[in-house]
Amino acid sequence: MPGLFAVIAVVLFQPEIPPNTGNVIRLCANTGAELHLVEPLGFRWEDRSLKRAGLDYHEFARVSRHPGWPDCKAVLDGRRFFALTTRGGRRFDTAVFQPDDVLVFGRETRGLPEEILGEFPENRRLRLPMRPGQRSLNLSNAVAVAVFEAWRQREFDGGV
Repeated sequence: MPGLFAVIAVVLFQPEIPPNTGNVIRLCANTGAELHLVEPLGFRWEDRSLKRAGLDYHEFARVSRHPGWPDCKAVLDGRRFFALTTRGGRRFDTAVFQPDDVLVFGRETRGLPEEILGEFPENRRLRLPMRPGQRSLNLSNAVAVAVFEAWRQREFDGGV
C-alpha cells in the first residue's frame, strides 16, 4: 500500500532519456507519487543529466528499480494498472483514479511493447488527447498531466 500522501504509482518501462526520468523524479517528490523504473534503463543511473533534471529532489522521491517487468508487477500486485499509450481507446480523464492505482508509461521512442500492452484490458489503456497528426507528448509531460489529474481527483490530498 502507498504511504500517507501517495497519489499514485508511476512506472516508467525502460526509460531512455535521462532528463525525462530526472523530471519525473522531481514530479514524484513534489506530488508524493511512487516511482518504479523497469530496467534496463537507456542510461547509467549516475548520468549527470539525470541528476541535473532531478535537482536535489532525488532524496525526497520514493524510487524503486526493478530488473524486469515481471518483478515490477510482483511488487505492485493487487493494485489497478493503467497503461498510458497513444494506442489507448479511452481518454485519461474519464478514469476515476484510486490512491493505489498504477500508471504505466512506455519508452520514449517506442512506447510499451505489444506483449505488455496486451496485458491491459481495453478500458485500462488510456490516452492523452492531442491535436490530429501529432505523434506523442514528451514522456515527462505526459506523466505530469496524468499524475496531476489523479491527484486533482483526490482534491490534492496532502498538498499545500
